[in-house]
Amino acid sequence: MELEQDVVTDVLKRLRRAQGQVGGLIQMIEGGRDCKDVIVQLAAVSRALDRAGLKLVMSGLQQCLSEGSEQSEVDRAQLEKLFLSLT
Repeated sequence: MELEQDVVTDVLKRLRRAQGQVGGLIQMIEGGRDCKDVIVQLAAVSRALDRAGLKLVMSGLQQCLSEGSEQSEVDRAQLEKLFLSLT
């Protein structure tokens, strides 16, 4: 299975953003920043990684469902809702 270019571009953008956030987190911890600020930033990094992973999973799921059904396009929003209901 190959990912569509727009999916790859979006995932890479999200991962680069998370990479920058991790760098910022390291600086915050090394600089002795308040625990609350560190936790807020850590949660943001976690969400960014979750979104990148979700984008990959959703793209793969959509391809699998599209190949196995008569529908030419599966509604991504509906698939995302279904996937999130499992977590």
